[in-house]
Amino acid sequence: MDRLFQSIKLEINDKIYLKDPQSSDLGKKIIEHSIVMIHELGFEDFTFKKLGAQIGSNESSIYRYFENKHKLLLYLTSWYWGWLEYQLVFSTNSIEDKKEKLRKAIEVITREVEVDSSFSYINEILLNKIIISEYSKSYLTKEVDKENKEGYFVIYKRMAQRLSDMIKGVDPEYLFPTSLASTVLEGSLHQYFLRDHFTSLTECTKSNSVTHYFTDMVFNSLKIEING
Repeated sequence: MDRLFQSIKLEINDKIYLKDPQSSDLGKKIIEHSIVMIHELGFEDFTFKKLGAQIGSNESSIYRYFENKHKLLLYLTSWYWGWLEYQLVFSTNSIEDKKEKLRKAIEVITREVEVDSSFSYINEILLNKIIISEYSKSYLTKEVDKENKEGYFVIYKRMAQRLSDMIKGVDPEYLFPTSLASTVLEGSLHQYFLRDHFTSLTECTKSNSVTHYFTDMVFNSLKIEING
């Protein structure tokens, strides 16, 4: 059990921040209010000046934690994927049946997000909405290759590898386990975006869930009965 908790500890690449925001009350306030403001304003209109005014602090104090708002977005997205990885490992660790393990993993990755009381300064529901609408902005940049080499996306990639390994556990002969895994991770965000903004482009609704769609897609790709 100790090894399990070590593997799912939420640790963010220290190259992303100048000072760990989890180390102080001000840092936690920066994270808490940045989530609310990015959700309300959108990433483009969000600025450290506006954030400073909101939390009653100098703009310069925020720059002591993050070099720029891109690094803040990288921090928020890394935290989200680390938190989701925690949920994934905790929910699937004791499941022996490989098909059931994969089914549960898909559920954890694609289900509606609820607030986790373990982190009082982070609203996971709002953070999830930011990930749905803003995550691609963290890597669709000219610096993506450099940042990838520096490990900025390691948690997201590790999540994809965990799911890929579960897919291979169910069907070792399947040729595209990593492609399928990354499709589930990225595609689930896109389906929620479509559900909320372009309803004519998806069958996913509250009753016909995103989880149902990706469970069906994965097990049909593997040509294995979901409940078989």
